[in-house]
Amino acid sequence: MKRSELFFGFLKLPVDFITIFSSFLLAYKLRQISDFIPFVQLPLNLETFPVSEQFRTLSIIGTLIFIVILIFLGSYSFKNTSKFNSEIKKVINASIIWLMIIITYYFLIREFPFSRLTLFYSWIFAVTFICFGRFILKIIQLFLLKWDIGKRKILIIGNNQITSTLFHHLQKIPNYNVIGAVSENNDFSNTNVKIIGRIDNLEKIVKKENIEEIIQTKSDLSSTRNLDILNYCRENHIQYHFVPDLMEVHQTNIEVSTFKGLPLITLKPTALDGWGKIIKRITDFFGALIGLILLSPIFIIIAIIIKLDSKGPIFFNRLDNGEKVKRVGQYGKPFNFIKFRTMKPNSDSLRYSDLALNNTRIDGPLIKIKNDPRITGFGKFLRKTSLDELPQLWSVLKGDMSLVGPRPHLPEEVAKYKNYQKFVLTLKPGITGLAQISGRSDLKFDEEVKLDTYYIENWKIRLDIKILIKTIFVIFKKYEE
Repeated sequence: MKRSELFFGFLKLPVDFITIFSSFLLAYKLRQISDFIPFVQLPLNLETFPVSEQFRTLSIIGTLIFIVILIFLGSYSFKNTSKFNSEIKKVINASIIWLMIIITYYFLIREFPFSRLTLFYSWIFAVTFICFGRFILKIIQLFLLKWDIGKRKILIIGNNQITSTLFHHLQKIPNYNVIGAVSENNDFSNTNVKIIGRIDNLEKIVKKENIEEIIQTKSDLSSTRNLDILNYCRENHIQYHFVPDLMEVHQTNIEVSTFKGLPLITLKPTALDGWGKIIKRITDFFGALIGLILLSPIFIIIAIIIKLDSKGPIFFNRLDNGEKVKRVGQYGKPFNFIKFRTMKPNSDSLRYSDLALNNTRIDGPLIKIKNDPRITGFGKFLRKTSLDELPQLWSVLKGDMSLVGPRPHLPEEVAKYKNYQKFVLTLKPGITGLAQISGRSDLKFDEEVKLDTYYIENWKIRLDIKILIKTIFVIFKKYEE
């Protein structure tokens, strides 16, 4: 998702808050000087008309209720392709629901003085101001799109009649910049489509043109080639669509839609795009901050015991050669990794030499040494209870990791990943995760990937909460064993 889409999607919130709150205040002032019926002065009952301070409080509450309703109606979509009239419909529907809630509360509860005419003014102004605010934002977006700011770059795979139809329609939409199409054999006979290369050069073209969406119209590619394209799109966070004649789909996270009468099969983006991404980051930041503060006494105790138990540093953040310890983060980006030291000094590299034959994870790219002699006495306790991973809260705070996510893996391990296994790199690694609580290090790597894939495709904030709670029980169970 483009930054401009995130920016304008998020900007709707403060704009709506200001416009709704302003409409309430304007309604209050207008009610003091005017009535609904022209030239007829209605009596102003001071007992039922709220004072200014009361109304400000009621306005804030009413504004928040209005915004919550807009959220539930999906009015804060990050897609800038949404039509303006559909946004207006959502605003009107939200305003009606809001009005019904306020009226119901007033007649049933009767806990605060209220002016019905002020309520009517507020409702009219709120709808008008929100629509005007959305209109201004839309105008700004369209202006930026003329300068190619916020446009999504699209590449089409195929060269047939469907390709021509798509190319024709997409060029009319200001949000899209159709770079062209790739074909199997550089067939330039279709003059309605701009052919920019062969399918064999897909990856080079995508990187060169910074492609953000791919639409495949060619359905007769081999199943292996189709899967390669799917996996490549997933690994590189590229939105993938398929216009089928007939296709056997092996994915569960798909949605079917139509575009100008053409059927589209789309790999659904994870819920961690858009608002999910923002919510998860906010949760991670404050969760890590609170964790670091509350657990600081435990940090000190662990640090003291590590120094008493064996020689060496408190933290494991340097390799035997002095280089910083790295793990692979989101989209394959390496980051500096830190945890409490659980091994004897200068013994990390032994996993690739003296202890290589003791690897219990030969089913995949991961390395786990059985009866590892490098681990210190206190290190065994730290690993069993996962307390050695507590310093990773700092990585969460910085934004390199998440509280919940796939396991952070070594660069040399990631280099051995198969294409479909790289999907786990589309998310920040976590201190804990679905795979960790479902078998910890006993799972086969493919099973771990399946669990992480399920987590990415089905993320909800309550799933994170469940995983965090279950992690505590898993740790205590391991400690008892």
